[in-house]
Amino acid sequence: MVPSYHVITLFPEMFSALSQSGVTGRAIDRQLCRLRFWDPRDFTLDSYRTVDDRPFGGGPGMVMRVEPLDLALTAAKTVLEREGVARPRLVHLTPQGRRLDQAMVEGLALEPALVLLAGRYEGIDERLFARHPLEELSIGDYVLSGGELPAMVVLDAVIRQLPGALGHADSAREDSFAQGLLDCPHYTRPEVYLGLEVPVVLKSGDHAAIARWRLCQSLARTRRRRPDLLRGRALSGLERSLLRKLEDEFGDGPQDPSQEGTRSGGD
Repeated sequence: MVPSYHVITLFPEMFSALSQSGVTGRAIDRQLCRLRFWDPRDFTLDSYRTVDDRPFGGGPGMVMRVEPLDLALTAAKTVLEREGVARPRLVHLTPQGRRLDQAMVEGLALEPALVLLAGRYEGIDERLFARHPLEELSIGDYVLSGGELPAMVVLDAVIRQLPGALGHADSAREDSFAQGLLDCPHYTRPEVYLGLEVPVVLKSGDHAAIARWRLCQSLARTRRRRPDLLRGRALSGLERSLLRKLEDEFGDGPQDPSQEGTRSGGD
């Protein structure tokens, strides 16, 4: 079954960047997934298509009304039920939610359907959440103008996990965070640029040595930039051995060996 992704949004045109470009655009064109939008304005009950109103109790800004969102979510769920998805996963993009990470992305990619709610204004009438079991998801501790950009981030991360979405079968597995580590450095032609050389091992043709070098680089970058990832990861014997060598060699100073010994003679 091709996964089906539904977005409740006041601005479906914003998603053209996702649906018409890059990996996600190609995946949609090749029907690796389906993408559908639901505009709450189409579910309003007045001639002005009103989707927001002043908050009870006073205060700044406007609040999204419950009726249009309730009807839009119900319509999306009804379509999915006809397609055989009785209980789609419902996600509300909000800074109050659980922080998105790679493990969550991989879990979302296994779902047959997702319904993403992109809110606007000061917030959403709380009664919507009594009507629908929406889980809250955040892409970071900051505030945006609406949930459309977070929804695009989620969809981009999820769609690239789908079989056939990437040009190389190993690409998703080798991304940063896919193995719990940051990605290693990458190089391409020319071999020397303004005195900066490609590491010799990458030109050696020794695949075992290259794999070991890349793992070492990933460990070094993770230790230097995101040590919290190492604390939460079960390390293999090889990884523990490489980390010990990194600690012996670099101590508490610079811990990215990719920056060492890559210059050719002279500046």
